[in-house]
Amino acid sequence: MHASTSADAAGTEELPLGVLLFIPARAMEAATMDGLARAGFTDMTVAQARIAARIDAGGSRITQLAAAAQVTKQTAGFLVEQLERAGYVERVADPTDGRARLVKVAARGYAAREAVLPVLAEVEAQWLAHIGPERMAHLRETLTLLREITDPFLKDRTS
Repeated sequence: MHASTSADAAGTEELPLGVLLFIPARAMEAATMDGLARAGFTDMTVAQARIAARIDAGGSRITQLAAAAQVTKQTAGFLVEQLERAGYVERVADPTDGRARLVKVAARGYAAREAVLPVLAEVEAQWLAHIGPERMAHLRETLTLLREITDPFLKDRTS
């Protein structure tokens, strides 16, 4: 019998890269939802938060939100309706196309976003304390580089 490493004990050596990326992303999402609830935003679901997080500063069309959240247009529309009823978003006329509507973050949505900023900072601080500043900088740099080839919604893609 050989001595197991901490990586062996945690099972991380056997996990596919996708799972290793998914676990911390899901942990960040859970912390975000917990932070929202603690701040009094108890009526937002994870599915709604995923849609709300992808709204561009100038507004987004339902089709864009559906694609970004990887859900159907009908599902995105349903989630946006719920967010709108709760006051997190509003729909406005698209200035570039009078027939289309944009989903924009409303005042309550901005308040919710502000409420989670300290939570996100705390999670990043925990990760920084755990892996150190050099690895954290490399993690951010590496994920930013990967975004260039993996995020179909990244504006000004170089590839």
